[in-house]
Amino acid sequence: MTEIHGSKARGVRHARELQDHLIWLDTFSGTALGVLAVASGIYTYLGVSSLLDDNGAMSVFAAVAYSVAVSVGIFVFWSYLMRLFPAVKTARARAGLLAAMGAGCLAIVAMSSWLNAAALAGSAAVEQHLAKTVQDYQASLERTHEIALSAQSLERDVARVRQSFEDLSEQEAAGTLSGLAGRGAVFRVLRQKSAELTGLETQIAGQTPLVQQAFEQGNAILSRMRALTVEPGPVEARSVEFSEAAVQLQGLLAQLRQLSVAPLVERAAQDLSASVVLPDLDGSTEEIRGNQTATIDSVLAALASRAATLEQAARAVTAMAPASEVTYTPVSSADAVILYARNFVPSWAGAIAIDLLPAVLVFIVAVTQGVIRENREGSGIEDSMSLAELRAALAALRDVEADLAKLPPTPDPAAGNEPEIPRLQDRAS
Repeated sequence: MTEIHGSKARGVRHARELQDHLIWLDTFSGTALGVLAVASGIYTYLGVSSLLDDNGAMSVFAAVAYSVAVSVGIFVFWSYLMRLFPAVKTARARAGLLAAMGAGCLAIVAMSSWLNAAALAGSAAVEQHLAKTVQDYQASLERTHEIALSAQSLERDVARVRQSFEDLSEQEAAGTLSGLAGRGAVFRVLRQKSAELTGLETQIAGQTPLVQQAFEQGNAILSRMRALTVEPGPVEARSVEFSEAAVQLQGLLAQLRQLSVAPLVERAAQDLSASVVLPDLDGSTEEIRGNQTATIDSVLAALASRAATLEQAARAVTAMAPASEVTYTPVSSADAVILYARNFVPSWAGAIAIDLLPAVLVFIVAVTQGVIRENREGSGIEDSMSLAELRAALAALRDVEADLAKLPPTPDPAAGNEPEIPRLQDRAS
């Protein structure tokens, strides 16, 4: 029995010690909570200011009002929980308060934390958006240039077909093909197609410097856009210049796509065998004219075969996957922080922690209060009274006795005498 009583006494002393710590911590807990709420309000103000286009007095007033409301809401919310959550005892009550805490935390993140993150990493997030846009434009420019160069490479295919017709015409002039030396009907057909291919080859060659010039201009614009992503100064001003450069680059990409000669070569290949002007046969005899007809038919067959090959090469270039369309869309710092949240995890963690840190304090106080109640369980009030409380109780007892002594005695009709007023010390003993 003595051992049990000693264990209870030790528990009461432990509870008293924890209670004294809580009383001391409570002297500045409200101030600390107020500082956290004000700090969150300041960063919320910076985040709201970045969302407002107008910088007038009304916009400043609106940002201040919102940030003050956030600070007051955070302070009141956590003050309620720090007082009420440790005080409740039943599991149902604690579950209800936990649900309320969860809903409140979500509300705080929605109205404050993302704006705090925008204030902490908004400029860096916008710069990240600019850098990603530059990468997208770089890939689009390189792909468009690659397709244009592939189209320019068709010049070699055209030159090869042209050279084959020129060689055949030279053979016809020597009499090797039709057996009639000179520049007759067969020769004129071959020269006709050779001239068409020469014009196409010249047109393709004229596009080469234009393609190279457009590519160099695009790289120059991209170089300037890269510089804007890392230059010092407000990111809003740089975003305006970046947007202007993006418009120029989009126009240049459209021009570079139009410089592709693959569709032109494809149409020319289709016309190569379809549009043949057959000259009059100039053979002196029926046999010679028959040889010319047979030779022209062979030339037309070869022409159709080479035209199909050239058309197939042009279609292969046309079928190449085009560059993805890139469009620069300016974003605010708050939107950029959300868009690139995974790149700014530390900033998000700090923005949320400054709002939700009091939750840790709530649980600390709740655990401590639970330990205090557990140690005081089963002990009488006399075990938990401190020396100061005992002295205060004795002083109150003396005051009550003094007040009772001043009262007149009440006569007892049955006994015929006045009863003696009992003393409170005797009752207590």
